[in-house]
Amino acid sequence: MAAPCRRMASRSLLQFLSCFSRTAVGNVGFRQFSSTSVCRATLMTQSVTERARSPWTLMAAVCLQRFPVISADCTPIEQQFRQMMRQMELEKSLLSDHELRLLEDAERMSRKQADDYDSDQDGDLGDQEIVLAQDLEDSWEQKLKSFQPTPRVTADADEDLTSLERCLADSLFLLAEQQVGGGKLWLLPQTRWQDGETLRQTAERALPAAGLKATFLGNAPCGVYKYKLPKAARTESTVGTKVFFFKAVLSDSGPPAAPDAPLLWAKKSELQRYLKPAYMMTVDRFILSL
Repeated sequence: MAAPCRRMASRSLLQFLSCFSRTAVGNVGFRQFSSTSVCRATLMTQSVTERARSPWTLMAAVCLQRFPVISADCTPIEQQFRQMMRQMELEKSLLSDHELRLLEDAERMSRKQADDYDSDQDGDLGDQEIVLAQDLEDSWEQKLKSFQPTPRVTADADEDLTSLERCLADSLFLLAEQQVGGGKLWLLPQTRWQDGETLRQTAERALPAAGLKATFLGNAPCGVYKYKLPKAARTESTVGTKVFFFKAVLSDSGPPAAPDAPLLWAKKSELQRYLKPAYMMTVDRFILSL
């Protein structure tokens, strides 16, 4: 009799504990859900309020890069390696079709001089004049002398920072002179963000309308820079600016058009001449001189 009583007591105790645990877990889950919803709503309200009251102006800038048009000059060690590879290829390579033809022509000429030449060995050429490989080389040599390659260095264009044809072996970056406060500064092309558009769209609007077409490299900014306006230009609602940078590469340059502001194409080593040190430090983190 004692054993059945113990089983009933233990069973009722287990049922009571399981019911208590389910009730406790349900209450805790309800409290977590309720508190999370309240926190999210509060954070969203605060973010909207802070955005409306933020004294910082949002802007987007485009880092437009023109890739090198020609290959860069080889370094001394690259020249030595190239000469070594050419020598190895020359020593291990087989005879080309033109070199085999030169040997056949030499053999044919030797048979003619030895009066052991049979025209039937040359196929069905008949009386047709045979063009020797040496004749082809002479004609190729004449064409090579008349060929004038495009110069790799254009001194006039290299000195003109507004020309897109300068420094063809280097990467160039576009700079625009823009009004900041009461003065003008050289910056990456930028414009102010407007309601209803993404920062990527703002960066696309910042691209100067000078016949330039660019390919953007993503929808996320690659860097951000924050600066304050001069004290004379500050107000209670406007203290400074936050600039978000987007990278793009030049895909096409149509006929030049009159830009809205002065533009410069500068190499990475020349950027520090025009950009402020703090601004240059931020830009230097995401640009590559390829």
